[in-house]
Amino acid sequence: MKKAGIILFLVVFVLSALGFMEQPERKGLPKQQPLIVPKGWPKPLYDFSKNPLTAEGIELGRQLFYEQQLSRDGSISCGTCHQQFGAFNNYDHPLSHGLDNSLTTRNAPGLFNLAWQKSFMWDGGINHLDLQPLAPLTAHNEMGESIENIISKLKKSKTYPRLFKAAFGDPTINTQRLGKALSQFLLTMVSSNSKYDRVMQGADSFNLPEKLGYAIFKSKCSSCHTEPLFTDFSYRNTGMPLEPFLQDMGRMTITQDPADSLKFKVPSLRNVMVTFPYGHDGRFFSLSNVFEHYRNNMQVMGNTDALLKNKLPLSNYEIGQLKAFLQTLTDSAFLRNPRFAAPGTSPSATQPLDLHN
Repeated sequence: MKKAGIILFLVVFVLSALGFMEQPERKGLPKQQPLIVPKGWPKPLYDFSKNPLTAEGIELGRQLFYEQQLSRDGSISCGTCHQQFGAFNNYDHPLSHGLDNSLTTRNAPGLFNLAWQKSFMWDGGINHLDLQPLAPLTAHNEMGESIENIISKLKKSKTYPRLFKAAFGDPTINTQRLGKALSQFLLTMVSSNSKYDRVMQGADSFNLPEKLGYAIFKSKCSSCHTEPLFTDFSYRNTGMPLEPFLQDMGRMTITQDPADSLKFKVPSLRNVMVTFPYGHDGRFFSLSNVFEHYRNNMQVMGNTDALLKNKLPLSNYEIGQLKAFLQTLTDSAFLRNPRFAAPGTSPSATQPLDLHN
């Protein structure tokens, strides 16, 4: 009997070590919760195996996203420039503002559906979501703080060691965990509940202008703004002349390839009615300005995208129908979801929606 017991113990031990037997849940560690991918959408590009989503990690990320102490003078958080009612863009500001009310050099884009992106920033200069927050945190004209000081502040906090322990199993606070926690919150920002989405699911229907606009969109816009994400995440020169003060050369700044001059990432058109002003530097205040650029004001260059070499012929009628369709891409539930709001607050139903277009 004793020998049989020893053999049984060894068999159980080996099977357990090889992962064939279910392991008991370790107490104190957060429970993983998968990202729900909308039906018909492609597989996310983010590697969740290296940073699984958990309720505790997401909540830590939300706290950090709205934490003003991450800036040098304690006046700015990520949420300062990325406002929920503007689909987490810098609503109504051509260039986002930094410390001492200084201006940055670009428009802060909306934040949503980030799990499907493989590179970030208008020029694609950062290739991983976990690393992206380090740029605004340390930029002198944005939050202006050093990573060392940020980690020191978090360690001295009365609450963050506890929150990091809940999220990661122990209270260690470091740069990697800071990035992972912010990523977990950002990854949950999935915008997929617009009227367009309901129509695609058979739960709603377009009215006539929306239907006509959708047909025009598929004919003239969908090559770059590919469904269902409404971007192909490529970098294209769309005939926007160089802004003389900012001197932003776009993708070429990263690649040093002249062929990438003035190429910027194709933005998603989801929530486009609330993410104005438009363009990498916010030069277009309204959609009317954007359409006028494409049909009349483009500066065709040697590396202007081949699809736009002849500009983009659009009649006033077509523009009206396109605007009707683009309105269906507004995800009001996303813009007012309390899970994305600052801790202790709730998005107001009176906040602006769908203006100036």
